Amino acid sequence: MRPERRHIAVAALALALLGAVLAWIAVRAPQAAAAPDAPPRPALAVTTAAPRAETLPLTLAAHGDVAAWQEAIIGSDVADLRLREVLVDVGDRVRAGQVLAVFDDEMVRADVARARAALGEAQALLIEARDNAARARNLAGSGAMAQQQVARHLAAEQSAEARVEVAGAELAAQELRLRRTRVLAPDDGVISARVASVGAVVGMGGELFRLLRQGRLEWRAQVGAAELARLRPGLMARVAARGGERGEEWVEGRVRQIAPTVDAHTRYALVYVDLPPLPGVDAGKPDAGKPDAGEQAAALRPGMFARGEFLLGEQGALTVPQQAVVVRDGFSHVFVVDEQAESKRVRLVRVQPGPHKGERVAVQGLTAQAQVVERGGAFLDDGDVVQVVPAGR
Repeated sequence: MRPERRHIAVAALALALLGAVLAWIAVRAPQAAAAPDAPPRPALAVTTAAPRAETLPLTLAAHGDVAAWQEAIIGSDVADLRLREVLVDVGDRVRAGQVLAVFDDEMVRADVARARAALGEAQALLIEARDNAARARNLAGSGAMAQQQVARHLAAEQSAEARVEVAGAELAAQELRLRRTRVLAPDDGVISARVASVGAVVGMGGELFRLLRQGRLEWRAQVGAAELARLRPGLMARVAARGGERGEEWVEGRVRQIAPTVDAHTRYALVYVDLPPLPGVDAGKPDAGKPDAGEQAAALRPGMFARGEFLLGEQGALTVPQQAVVVRDGFSHVFVVDEQAESKRVRLVRVQPGPHKGERVAVQGLTAQAQVVERGGAFLDDGDVVQVVPAGR
């Protein structure tokens, strides 16, 4: 086919389509003019439900750090000794008095033996000095011994007694040093850090371990100054712990104390909430301190940043299905069906969402008689006509 004929055919087809459209408009226009009061067609079939009055927990949300209640630093009480054994590691659960590490004590034992020998020598000299002093006292009044010599024997007795006390104190110090070659746990708890290494020579006071005392944790919640008056010691709280096969879990705690000051920069105060201790097994077992695989996988750990809430009581509220709430322009709304009108039109009503209870959410801004569109609100606009159908359809 030539290009000229192809163009003519296309133009003829376009004219035919235009004619058909004009003919359809000519037929429909009189029909529309003849029935101006015809009801509009529904935009969507929906189910409705009235808000339900329920009792919901009254809570105060907050965020904060999970930390150890107290962390003890366990250091060396002896100087210039080599570590011979390190018996615990990070994560081990220990008991008060349990041996954590042992220093090489051969030199200390030698010092103890030397101090014990010095004490024996001092005691022997004291016996001799006492005998001499006793004879001097007996002869002091007879004139057989000069007063100067008597005084010298009495002074020698006192000096010998002092030497015995010094030698006894030195022996006690060396025995104490020997006992401290065994590093003991000061309290029950969990080892959180280990610096000790076998063969290291540690100075006096050098850090060896850190201990989470009694394995206790606390949640340091940051609460605004305006909300502090709603809190008090003993109030129940719960902290969200993420992880595990069941998803997010809540760990319950109790408010121990409220900080007496508010941060001048953030305007937040710390609220200290006692949490359950770290999970673990008995320290007497061979695998002491290793977490049991059956325990909560979502257990809180020091250093985590967690959200939580304080349980302030209960409150009554109207709730709607969660899927009934739609977000428009950054605000929460629901669609309410106007039951009084002949055509079921929906009206977009702004609400203030509150606490959740299962698949329902508390809202403010509705009456108990309102008929709320349960689902499908995302496809509606304000003023749309809907068809209300029973919930089972």
